Amino acid sequence: MTHADTTSPTETGHAKVNGLEMYYEVHAGPEAAAERPLVLLHGGGLTIDLSFSAVLPALARSRRVVAVEFQGHGRTADIDRDITVAGLASDVVALLDELGIQQADLFGFSLGGLTALEVAVRHPERVGRLVLGSAQFTQDGYHDEIRTGDFTSPRMPGQADFEQMVDAYARIAPHPEHFQELLAKCTAAATASLPWTPDDLRGLTAPTLLVIGDTDFVRIEHAAEMHRLIPGSELAVLPATTHMQLTRRTSLLLPLLDEFLDAR
Repeated sequence: MTHADTTSPTETGHAKVNGLEMYYEVHAGPEAAAERPLVLLHGGGLTIDLSFSAVLPALARSRRVVAVEFQGHGRTADIDRDITVAGLASDVVALLDELGIQQADLFGFSLGGLTALEVAVRHPERVGRLVLGSAQFTQDGYHDEIRTGDFTSPRMPGQADFEQMVDAYARIAPHPEHFQELLAKCTAAATASLPWTPDDLRGLTAPTLLVIGDTDFVRIEHAAEMHRLIPGSELAVLPATTHMQLTRRTSLLLPLLDEFLDAR
């Protein structure tokens, strides 16, 4: 997948937030509404394209979409700071401030899902509707083989997935030689204790859609527990879908997203 696989952005830039030069791009098709934008938050070690190129053109057809790249990812250079969910969420809120966006819908995938959840918990007034793709709220939400790094598991990314990550980083990163450092920081972020309690989920005010694959990192039982805790939330389990395939299952995912995001 290359950047050319997505729609052409109507705007790109680097915003100065929290010591970062944070890359973002705006996509808005001819039918895009002027109301609340949709912000896309990618997975760890990935880029906008690797996470969202399959769904971005359709999502941008009728809405304004803002896609960002996190600290050390894609076109956003790393800084001397650990990658943490709290830090990434702070960056997202600061970017919204820079772009003059008071409230947005958020669609976060994997590490981006954790970031979206943190924004919704700490800054509920900034979030309209919330889509959490392949996101857990405690570390035991992952299957054991994911937590132990068992690469024989069909749930884990394959060689082709890692090659795409390496190729994308080499092509667009400001410092392509830092890929291993990025992976180390992402691993630390992915395995750190998560900051939420069941009461945090019970207190969420944004309408929430939870989406996982049936062969995902996240246990179905854990997603069901999140569904029970988050008031009025919706849960979708995509069949025959691994973690890395989730945002590429357009025939299943796009109708869910359109119905949920367009609800009023």
